[in-house]
Amino acid sequence: MSGTGDNNHNERTSLTARNDADEDIERISDTHFKSQSRQLVDRLIKLGVVVLLLVWGSLLLIKTLKHNDSTDPQNNRPQFQFPNPNITADGKLKVAFNNVRNGTFKVQLKNIQWLEHSPDMNDDTGLYVTWQNDSYVVKSVSDEHYEKVLVKGKTFVKDGHNITIDNIVASPDLQKLLIKTNTIKNWRHSTVASYFTYDQKLKVFNHIGDHIALALWSPNSIEIAYVQDNDIFLYSTTENKTVEQVTSDGSSQIFNGRPDWVYEEEVFESDKALWWSPDGSYFAFLKIDETDVNEFTIPYYVQEENSIYPEMRTIKYPKSGQPNPIVDLYVYSINDKTSFASHTSKYFQDSDNLITEVVWVGNDKVIAKVSDRSQDLLKILAVDPNTRSTEVSRIESSQGGWWEVTHNTMYIPSSKKFKRFHEGYIDILPINGFNHLVYFSPVNATHPVILTKGRWEVVNGPAAFDYETNRVYFISTKKSSMERHLYFVKLDAPGIVHKVTDTSKDGVFSATFSTNARFMLLTYSGPKIPYQKIVDLRSQTKDKHPEGNNHGETLYYLEENEELSKKMKLYKAPKKKFSELNLGKDENGADIIVNSFEILPNDFNRNLKNHYPVFFYAYGGPNSQQVVKNFGVGFNEIIASQLGAIVVVVDGRGTGFKGREFRSLVRDNLGDYEAQDQIAAATYYGSKPYVDSDKISLFGWSYGGYLTLKTLERDAGKHFKYGMSVAPVTDWRLYDSVYTERYMHTPQENEEGYNHARVNNVTSIGEAKRFLLMHGTGDDNVHFQNSLKFLDELNLNNIENYDVHVFPDSDHSISYHNANRIVYDKLFNWIKHAYLGVYLL
Repeated sequence: MSGTGDNNHNERTSLTARNDADEDIERISDTHFKSQSRQLVDRLIKLGVVVLLLVWGSLLLIKTLKHNDSTDPQNNRPQFQFPNPNITADGKLKVAFNNVRNGTFKVQLKNIQWLEHSPDMNDDTGLYVTWQNDSYVVKSVSDEHYEKVLVKGKTFVKDGHNITIDNIVASPDLQKLLIKTNTIKNWRHSTVASYFTYDQKLKVFNHIGDHIALALWSPNSIEIAYVQDNDIFLYSTTENKTVEQVTSDGSSQIFNGRPDWVYEEEVFESDKALWWSPDGSYFAFLKIDETDVNEFTIPYYVQEENSIYPEMRTIKYPKSGQPNPIVDLYVYSINDKTSFASHTSKYFQDSDNLITEVVWVGNDKVIAKVSDRSQDLLKILAVDPNTRSTEVSRIESSQGGWWEVTHNTMYIPSSKKFKRFHEGYIDILPINGFNHLVYFSPVNATHPVILTKGRWEVVNGPAAFDYETNRVYFISTKKSSMERHLYFVKLDAPGIVHKVTDTSKDGVFSATFSTNARFMLLTYSGPKIPYQKIVDLRSQTKDKHPEGNNHGETLYYLEENEELSKKMKLYKAPKKKFSELNLGKDENGADIIVNSFEILPNDFNRNLKNHYPVFFYAYGGPNSQQVVKNFGVGFNEIIASQLGAIVVVVDGRGTGFKGREFRSLVRDNLGDYEAQDQIAAATYYGSKPYVDSDKISLFGWSYGGYLTLKTLERDAGKHFKYGMSVAPVTDWRLYDSVYTERYMHTPQENEEGYNHARVNNVTSIGEAKRFLLMHGTGDDNVHFQNSLKFLDELNLNNIENYDVHVFPDSDHSISYHNANRIVYDKLFNWIKHAYLGVYLL
């Protein structure tokens, strides 16, 4: 699950709307008066007409004076006025839609495509691919003079046609290129495209095929496995042709080597379901059978300008409790040209199990993480392609929580020299309720070596492994759940954690690593201006530029965002203030401590009474997180600067990185604790003397849109007076099975929980002053059906205090045909009118 306009124009729009309404009232009054006057002239004397005119004029004068009064008659407060939209009291420029949309505050970051090219683990020169001087080139972080041009320009000519390069992937030996062209977007992560190879010695482009969904180099730099029409093929770069058709049952129902919709969206978060063995002797792939999965049809209305009938697109979409795709893991042998099934489903009571991760642990063994459909039980299956056998190596219970999908399980090769006597892998498991690194060696070990532990969490598993030093690098919340720092632990010294980044200062760091983890690209994302640097982690030289890291030697900065730093000096962007909020006691008497940040408006004056609106933004989905100390200037800052509102974000119970107990509390009962915590935060802010408690609002998108409606439902207008819900789930029976059942089980198992979790009490929502609903009709993720069913409930219950905006053909991001600009303009202007009290008229 899953902006910015001219502020003077917005101000004029608001004022014009109000003046038009007043003119309408005056025109109606004037028409009524004239009609009455004509009748009176026939029956009354001239003096009576004059008296009547004087009386009417007096009433009009009283009405006008009342309208222009600067106080709010309902609460005797001064009428709210918006701040100067352009400059602060000290003359600095303010954040606005126009300077956010034109990229004034855009952070520049570079990606490095590290190359895994060398069979010698000791030979790590930090090779990477980049775009430089109108060419794709290989560079080395350890040798500034090294440069190997892969291909010049972003186009090439083939059979008389000029073809644009969309992406390239070099073969592991750097002798050939796999080139992607004519790319057409499919769903969130998937595309179809035409693929070519390029031989650097012969300077020849060879066409592999068109409408290809996936193409992957073999580690031997000879074969390419690709998926076309849901079948897998093998292309040879020595013969320059397709040499094998690996599968032949691909269809609209059977997916080989690529995920279907639900596996792409909720499991792999990518377009890949095929994995080469380290030496290229085998590849594993998923076969996904959607035959029993029900279809969902989405109409598209504006794809073709002159079409008078909508285009109907049908996808297989398993909703909660409905049939899932049937999945199995296959292994194909390059030498034998045969494949076999691992029969993963026989290890579960039902056949609709989920395969959530596949990892090769050596050249002749692959492990698969397989769970039941509700992700309560996880089994690690080890498949041996030599014996064509499958065995269960370990079984893990969720212990009252659930198993999140992981993608970072890491193979660790054996090495007597470095005291790794067996093949193994590093995984992540809850240790005393917090996610930590564990090491299984040999591969079939049932009990791990615990590498890290404590009341903090490793984020996403191991980040890199240095084969020479036995160091396992990882990002964690060890300092704070609102920060991300880089650490390492050694396999031969478990439990001893070493800092890589500087934890004496607030920071959010991420890192990518060269082939053997000698070099890293370190990215600092906040809270100050982001930067990127290349660090040699094995260097013993004292670092001359230790900013951010206290381990390794900085070779150079890749990006410092100097232009952004200059621009920020001209502006006064309102800053985020991070804190932990105590929301009171839970049912067991323990304090509810949550992460939060607030953004105070420019020129904030805490001595004002009943003055400031509060704009809550929420996402709140299970294991998610919004309160992280990243740098960023966007919609929340616009709201604070332009509308003079206090912006608040609260990660309530159910969100991630504070331990299993904190997040798993919402299991089988979505929308309850999350809404309680937003209301508790609103109660806290509403009690502040400088806050206008009649102007507290909540905005959310996707799960946040759902949480907005559930909060309004529970609150019944007591604290949150306004709500803005974008693309919400309104009934979890309507959402996909893999995501929903992870947190709710199936509707058949948890009927009461589903009934309670859906947005059902619309009369309670109607107690708010007003709310806004927006959705895209082409949303393949959270179907427009959710909002339509909710609107039907509003109709049935005579609820009318809301506004709706629908975006034709937009998906979950709401971006089709300029929709992304409009959706944020609409949000801004709607809440602006709410704070003015327009919706009370």
